[in-house]
Amino acid sequence: MNGIVLMLIAAVVAFVGTAALGKVMIPWLHKLKFGQTILDIGPSWHKNKQGTPTMGGVMFIISICVACAVGLIANAAAGNFLEITGETQTKLWAGLIMALLFGLIGFADDYIKVVKKRNLGLTIIQKTVVQIVVCAGYLVSLYLSMGKDPYMFIPFFGNVRLGVFFWILGICVLYGAINAVNFTDGIDGLCSSVTVTCAVGFIVVAVLNKVFGMGILAAALLGGCAGFLVWNRHPAKVFMGDTGSMFLGGMVVALAYAIDCPWILLFLGFIYVVEAVSDVIQIGYFKITHGKRIFRMAPIHHHFEMGGWSENKIVTVFSIVNLIGCAVGVALLYFGKIV
Repeated sequence: MNGIVLMLIAAVVAFVGTAALGKVMIPWLHKLKFGQTILDIGPSWHKNKQGTPTMGGVMFIISICVACAVGLIANAAAGNFLEITGETQTKLWAGLIMALLFGLIGFADDYIKVVKKRNLGLTIIQKTVVQIVVCAGYLVSLYLSMGKDPYMFIPFFGNVRLGVFFWILGICVLYGAINAVNFTDGIDGLCSSVTVTCAVGFIVVAVLNKVFGMGILAAALLGGCAGFLVWNRHPAKVFMGDTGSMFLGGMVVALAYAIDCPWILLFLGFIYVVEAVSDVIQIGYFKITHGKRIFRMAPIHHHFEMGGWSENKIVTVFSIVNLIGCAVGVALLYFGKIV
């Protein structure tokens, strides 16, 4: 049994599991009245989405975890063919646990929103403090697995020792990525589709570098998001909520750290970066100019939506742009690798 077969198994299990869970969970979420509350400041036509079940991210969280377990168990049954041991195994399990903890934070946020019937969940301070605690815990696990000598791969330079910057950079990357992915979840199918392209990028990296342990995680992510699109594409029958988007943020960061290259998210997660930066620019410019705006609405997908783009067009264009970013990132890793 080779690595590509194991990755294919993980992808199929995650896809089928997520798509099948929709048959059960969406009616259940309707019954519990776990419907999304739409902000008044958003596009007026989004009011049509009022009451659509949220917290659907639980569907792909369950399926991705099961798919990863199936892939790793199958590998163990084949005599640990992929040799997933030591530092790599720590990164995989620590990354998955981190993603689950972020998903749990998102679940708490969604639950408060649903119970109070308004788009105000955890406060910014509450969410930030808990997120940073999870980030710190994950970084400690990486630090120990690296023999207390953390490093990062940089193309054409190899592994660069980070010293104290491991902690500073780590908190910034983790916190920034989690919330950037969350910003991308604003219209039907966008976050799911962009994450599919991001997962494809990581799968290519895994195959080229023969790091199939990380590839199983990426394949499960691909399958889970693709399965969710069965229900989340426009017009969405369910939303992932912060439960799903924060879990996905944790997953893509875990994959980046699994190859010792967190900066790669600038390319493989290009759209995430653009979404987050557009929001920061909008808020900063608004405060500096006392009320003026650069974009019609932020994050930037709403800018295009307010300009007349359909949700399907935004999803298609943004996914293509992210695929291009993935191609650039993969090329940098491939040609910049020091043999």
